[in-house]
Amino acid sequence: MAGNGANSTDRAEFSFSCLKHQRRFMAQSKKVGGLSRRNLLKTTGAAGLVVSAGALAGKIYSPAVAAPAPKIRLAWTEVAACHSPLGFGVAKGLYAKHNVDVELFYQGASGQTLIQALATGKADVGAGLIGDWLKPLEQGFDVKLFVGSHGGCQRLLASPASGIKDIAGVKGKTIASYDVVSPPKVAFQVTLAKAGIDPENDVTWKVVPFDLVGEAVNRGDADIAAHLDPWAFSIEKKFGLTKIADTQTGVYEGHTCCVLGANGAFLKANKDALRRLAIANIEVHDYVADHADEAAQWYLDALKPAGLTHAELTEILGSFVLHNHPIGQPLVDQIQKSSEDLKLVKVLDSSTDPKAFAERVTVNLLA
Repeated sequence: MAGNGANSTDRAEFSFSCLKHQRRFMAQSKKVGGLSRRNLLKTTGAAGLVVSAGALAGKIYSPAVAAPAPKIRLAWTEVAACHSPLGFGVAKGLYAKHNVDVELFYQGASGQTLIQALATGKADVGAGLIGDWLKPLEQGFDVKLFVGSHGGCQRLLASPASGIKDIAGVKGKTIASYDVVSPPKVAFQVTLAKAGIDPENDVTWKVVPFDLVGEAVNRGDADIAAHLDPWAFSIEKKFGLTKIADTQTGVYEGHTCCVLGANGAFLKANKDALRRLAIANIEVHDYVADHADEAAQWYLDALKPAGLTHAELTEILGSFVLHNHPIGQPLVDQIQKSSEDLKLVKVLDSSTDPKAFAERVTVNLLA
């Protein structure tokens, strides 16, 4: 009887939390005169949870009544600004609250090392940019994407000397990034293509070392930098660069940037644990959205990103769209949209059907 009572209380609390989030969203919408497309997309994950609250609550168990928390090894890039909520969530106990024991595994700073971590069994789940996930998944990599984390963590920055003020001014210029297929390069190829600029023939891409992207632009070796936060934020401030695009406005408004994916074998054996991980991940990012200063202090103390202050880290985290974390069908829709974009710039094969592909590489943990 005590166990059933605790479980009922958890269900009620979870349903209340979902409804509270929905009411807050509706109240904010009324203030701006209705539901804008951006607000709707940014709240898609929460809305999906509200719709499914009754069914989902029955599948979420309290640590007080459940078996010992299963361990989940989560691959992350520890210094990346958009991954800092993961470490903060572990330290804050927000994952443990949902009866999952998250062990963070530093997988390196690229999408290739993320894939390797999961393929070699060093991690069970990974956090990565959609642009890093989709090509390996198209080629048959055994991972399913199951929840989004946020929108926006990449910037396209022009030097003052270039005179570039907007995307139209990029044509004929040189863009520095840190890899031939870096996520910022791929992301902004889409931005250019949708602006009518050939992302291969109308611009020149220059590969430079990761830590020298800003220096290359400052020296005049390139006109524009394409980089990730917090490094993009840092060079924008350090060299007085002009932001002409990012991955949360313009063509990326309403897009999800990073998602969690689970190793196929681990998913089959641990679906309920992953469901709890997904809900915890949503709560973590919502918490950071409302407490960016607290998360930034942890980020500064624990990870010590070079040359950045607490105020600057708070600004970076506060700039992300942390309420954009689709799950279920909204995630499928996001992956389809991203697949269409990557086909446009020839990252995915021309024969790939974005809708069928999105359905194949995602799993609905609410079903």
